[in-house]
Amino acid sequence: MNESPVVESSPASSPAGPVLYRSGQEIECWLTDMDGVLVHENHPIPGAPELIQRWVDTSRRFLVLTNNSIFTPRDLAARLRSSGLSIPEENIWTSALATAGFLKDQMPGARAYVIGEAGLTTALHESGMILTDQDPDYVVLGETRTYSFNAITTAIRLILDGARFIATNPDATGPSRDGVLPATGAIAALITKATGREPYTIGKPNPMMFRSAMNQIDAHSETTAMIGDRMDTDIIAGMEAGLHTVLVLSGITQQADITTYPFRPNQVLNSVADLLQQL
Repeated sequence: MNESPVVESSPASSPAGPVLYRSGQEIECWLTDMDGVLVHENHPIPGAPELIQRWVDTSRRFLVLTNNSIFTPRDLAARLRSSGLSIPEENIWTSALATAGFLKDQMPGARAYVIGEAGLTTALHESGMILTDQDPDYVVLGETRTYSFNAITTAIRLILDGARFIATNPDATGPSRDGVLPATGAIAALITKATGREPYTIGKPNPMMFRSAMNQIDAHSETTAMIGDRMDTDIIAGMEAGLHTVLVLSGITQQADITTYPFRPNQVLNSVADLLQQL
């Protein structure tokens, strides 16, 4: 477990210049969540564009992480630009990419039956997997806005026949303008109920997501930080991966919520704007 002391900062108390963490080492690489940290309802959170630009200008290694497996990094980069954030596609890491990397390591060239969108199918194709409903090694469940009863039925039957069950992320619901939508975790629960098989889930809060991201940018846990707005995904996964954890209060978690958890972040900030004073 990460034993570093908690440092709670606010704009008034954040020191100028780089902050030294852990045995006097400065953070070299940054991982950050997207929603609630960089953007909120398609608008950039104050300080986020400047923070990203600072990382780019100073050649900092960083990745923006998302459990959303619908979009490719190129798609996400375009959507973020329309929201006022300029993030290179190579600096975006999705649960689809993490899932593809995991399966490539486990069984190169494996066969998979996939429920998901282009973000997932593209990542799996590029990792060398064969997408098929004929005798697959894996059933891979990702996010989609068009869940099909027939596709879910096929997945259930394939799992009962011996295919291994993988899910890109555990999120039970996702947002929309009209309210919540059932997401990967909810559909996974349906399949589990029908098969008795639990999926191996790659995305947050599985530290696997963070370790695959760090491998992508050649980062080391001792000098890497994770910025997130959720204690139950970003912070716990960052802690379990051995990272310096930064909780921002611009999203889901509020100050009063922190004490309800048996673990704590290393640092609590109002928003990523506070980090600009530390870089």
